Amino acid sequence: MNFSQFSQAVQSNVGRVIIGKRAVVEMLLVALLCDGHVLLEDVPGLGKTTLAKALARSIDCSFDRIQFTPDLLPSDVTGISFYNQKSQEFEFRPGPLFAQVVLADEINRATPRTQSALLEAMQERQTTVDRETHALPRPFLVIATQNPIELEGTFPLPEAQLDRFVMQLKVGYPDEAEEAEMLLRYERDEPLVALQPVAHIDDLLALQTQVRAIHVSDDLRAYLLRVVRSTREHPSVELGVSPRGTLALYRACQAFAALRGREYVIPSDVQHLAPALLTHRIHISPQTRLRGRTPQQVVAEVVGSVAVPVAE
Repeated sequence: MNFSQFSQAVQSNVGRVIIGKRAVVEMLLVALLCDGHVLLEDVPGLGKTTLAKALARSIDCSFDRIQFTPDLLPSDVTGISFYNQKSQEFEFRPGPLFAQVVLADEINRATPRTQSALLEAMQERQTTVDRETHALPRPFLVIATQNPIELEGTFPLPEAQLDRFVMQLKVGYPDEAEEAEMLLRYERDEPLVALQPVAHIDDLLALQTQVRAIHVSDDLRAYLLRVVRSTREHPSVELGVSPRGTLALYRACQAFAALRGREYVIPSDVQHLAPALLTHRIHISPQTRLRGRTPQQVVAEVVGSVAVPVAE
């Protein structure tokens, strides 16, 4: 299975459940191919949980959901070591984090201590419990959600946590035609129940390896670096994009080009992906916020100010 076949098969299959969100599904596939994680920030009821389940079923991955609450403990996420009286030995009982697609629902409702339980897992694909390290399954994708409207009783994600998400997305409301189609499709049954895999885990793992062979020219690499470094030099930005963010944008551009059927990255790939990959990684100054400007506007300004390389 090549990139185009994989993209078309998964997007069409997810489209049987989630109507009209092909751009969001494509971005999730980009995150999968570059082995990253996604933060979905939007209001309740837009199908974020259904989207995560549909994606996991489409690629035949195990799925688990963690409902983050203030009383959730790190051991509830990673698992525990317990003493088995029958075997007279300590055994490790894996937590819900040991699934291939993990939905961290309302992640900002958990305390910073519990949120930090995800840091090692998201970066190193392993978790340590009682000084013993346990490898996580591959592929491994965390899809975290948070409600940007209801802030009471929440704990904002620190920069270190945000930086480990390759991209931040919004699902958005469906338009009138899409919502009407949703009513008809869900009138008699639940499409998610009958959803079958259209790709295998081995296909995805092979594509994750192949995506790194997508060509990035020297001029394009320099252009990407100028975009990222401009976020650190912008007068409205207190904290610019980290080197981890630079690498994330580079890998995402390779994955996006592959899904679009190209063997090389072009400048429009950087421009298309920059808002989703860079906005949550910058911290603008209080004065900029008081003037009504947003990180999205600053990133758009940065991307628009960097000269695009032109092929000779």
